[in-house]
Amino acid sequence: MSVIRSVIKLTRVEHSLMLVVAVVAAEMLAFGFPGTWPFILSIITPIFISMGAFAINDYFDIEVDRANNKRNRPLVDRSLKPKDALAITLVSMAIGIAASAFINIYCFAIAVIFAVFSILYSYKMKGMFLIGNVYIAVSMAIPFIFGNYVVSTRLGIGTLLIIAMIFASGLAREIDGTVRDIAGDVKARAVKTLPVVIGSRASSAVAFVLYLIAIAISLFLFFYVAPFLYNLYYGVLIVVSDIMVFNAGLLFLLKEKKKYGRARNVSLAGMGLALIAILISTLAYI
Repeated sequence: MSVIRSVIKLTRVEHSLMLVVAVVAAEMLAFGFPGTWPFILSIITPIFISMGAFAINDYFDIEVDRANNKRNRPLVDRSLKPKDALAITLVSMAIGIAASAFINIYCFAIAVIFAVFSILYSYKMKGMFLIGNVYIAVSMAIPFIFGNYVVSTRLGIGTLLIIAMIFASGLAREIDGTVRDIAGDVKARAVKTLPVVIGSRASSAVAFVLYLIAIAISLFLFFYVAPFLYNLYYGVLIVVSDIMVFNAGLLFLLKEKKKYGRARNVSLAGMGLALIAILISTLAYI
């Protein structure tokens, strides 16, 4: 049982569930149910590719995680070995890519590209100035592109705006993460993250502005874009989500260092709630 818990920690299954919500929401937003098997396969793909991406990330980040005192990571506490992480990565990504191949060529291409870049990110891109942060933000938005292409080859205005919203909030969260981890990143990898280049306070300000942009887009959707147009399911949930990410960004802006961990959890929960708001509103509209 402890091994199973360690695998769950390594692969961050909770993030996979968020991706599933995003994929299903994108499918519904494109106004189409792909059929039982394509639907199941479209859920399998993000779950397993995400699991593989997190496993390979921890494999390359063992020393960074030790420097940042992340003792709850399975490779740091030695409940799993590095070779286990590699095996989980290969098996998970193989399953995810294979599942996408039975949907359509577009989904297969997206799955392969994301899998390859997730490995490149963990190996090299993470240490490149802003590139790693941008990649992670894109990876948060990719499920909406993937889900859309399960049922349609056209990206609607609602989907495009959601992609922009998720990207902005995801980039903000990643920048705040580099603010929190600045000491370990410099010590273990000597990388030039945004806080290293412009300082923690300025970086937190950039992240806060990005959160505000995401909040503005979320409100624009409520007032101008169907199926979110005056949709109370969406409106109530998105306001709560906006408050959560605003508060998370503010804690970093005010340099509440003791609350950085909580702020990161709150921002993730807020983004998760936004995904639920999008899913519920699209289902209600259909």
